[in-house]
Amino acid sequence: MDKKQEKWAIFWCELLDPIIFEEIEATECNQYLKQTAQKEICFPDGKIGKPSISRLRRKLNRYLQGGFDGLAKKPRSDRGKPRIVADEVMQKAIELKKEQPKRSPITINRFLYDMYGLTVPEATLYRHFKQANATRLKLGVIRKKVRKRWTKEHTHDSWVGDFEEGPYVLANNNAIPTYLSAFIDCHSRYIVDARYYYRQNLDVLIDTLLRSWAVHGSSIQLYVDNAKVYHSNGLKAACYRCKIKLIHRPKGEPETGGIIERFFQTVQEQFEAEVRAGDILSLAELNRGFSAWLAMSYHKSIHSEIHKTPEEKYKTGLTCIRQIDLNTALNSFMQKEGRTVHKTFSDVQLNKKFYLVDPKLRGDRVNVWYDPFAHMDKVQIHSLGGVYLGEGILHHRDADVSTLPEPTLGKPKNNLIDILVREHKKELAKETGGIDYRKVVNTRPWPFHEFAKMVADLMGKKAGLADLSSGELEALKKTYNQSTSINKNMLKKAFEKAFHKTVPYIVLELKLLIKNEKEKN
Repeated sequence: MDKKQEKWAIFWCELLDPIIFEEIEATECNQYLKQTAQKEICFPDGKIGKPSISRLRRKLNRYLQGGFDGLAKKPRSDRGKPRIVADEVMQKAIELKKEQPKRSPITINRFLYDMYGLTVPEATLYRHFKQANATRLKLGVIRKKVRKRWTKEHTHDSWVGDFEEGPYVLANNNAIPTYLSAFIDCHSRYIVDARYYYRQNLDVLIDTLLRSWAVHGSSIQLYVDNAKVYHSNGLKAACYRCKIKLIHRPKGEPETGGIIERFFQTVQEQFEAEVRAGDILSLAELNRGFSAWLAMSYHKSIHSEIHKTPEEKYKTGLTCIRQIDLNTALNSFMQKEGRTVHKTFSDVQLNKKFYLVDPKLRGDRVNVWYDPFAHMDKVQIHSLGGVYLGEGILHHRDADVSTLPEPTLGKPKNNLIDILVREHKKELAKETGGIDYRKVVNTRPWPFHEFAKMVADLMGKKAGLADLSSGELEALKKTYNQSTSINKNMLKKAFEKAFHKTVPYIVLELKLLIKNEKEKN
């Protein structure tokens, strides 16, 4: 007797209680049953009605014959057997299935119709196949993989990346959807980088990866799903150049992405639920709050799988940092097309669009580097030998020619002032006994906080330094410490040259300027 039948048995016993315990005379039993049949009562299934006198007598007889357990429903004699379809037909269906396990219900019904002139519903077939151990799984046709918990021994052994839909944000007085791009370390469950974007394409993936590589170095493996952006030649080339093993999630096996999917679920339950409950935010405000939640909540909370905080697990599992050349990685994501600069309009054509280039290149054969997934407002122009020649700006040929930029002469290589300054330094060194006063004065004219604040201002960060993440500040600090020659003009020049106005790209251009400065000296 199961719980449901036990509940009904108790109900009937309570109705028949005076008769069961002989509290009334035998001659009065019939009268009691008639009175009970006239009363409206609530049955255990919630229905209200009057029990018939025949039903009451039947329940009483079953109790008197079998006791409390006698009130349980008796199992059907044909339980497990087809009630409408003949047993012979079902046995034939099972035989057909075992004979060829890959036969579908449609095929089996064709056999049955040919033999018996009838068909059997698919659900009925499956139920009986399962009872007879004749399903595809039981017959060994389908072999499901036996999985185990996925982890790695050390930090940065493997990163798992994916996109997820985020909350709406306010932009230009419109509500616009966002997408969360994230990479998680498999060993520690630490988020090496994650932020919200307006779209999910290759330039977003590049930005997330460059931020991750700039702060943490690279991983040994990169595990992603089968989306189009993860199969781009640029990503494959960057991974090969940086010696990163790129692994794609097998098709039809969503379980293997459980680590990143579990993180997305945590984000939805803990962070996005709070965001959606409040006022709609801008993209900058959303990312600022998300960075704070990662740093103060997620990374400092005990993870149910690793039983430690991701921050602690990250530090204890860190054995080395694999630094990579960001410039090499960035070039891997660019598509390259050979073009000849138009002699009259001083532009190149790409995908039915025209890009204005330096007039000095008219008639030259050049390589156009571009990101096919970006907005394509600008492209990079390189010589056939790979030397960077400048940018190509999207324009219309019917524009006024007077708007074309005039050629400007570059800085002369030979400068008389530089010669005089060097000679003056040598003379001062002789007079002062070789004392280098630059070493005596150890302070720098431009403090780091002013340098970082100018970066934030150039990027349009309204909150200044507060808008920069700890990873971005760390990358800026490393670059700042590389050279004492960094100044405002150099930073402005690096910002103007940056292909994307983000910290990794600005840092990349700064490093190139510092390198050129050292070579000149």
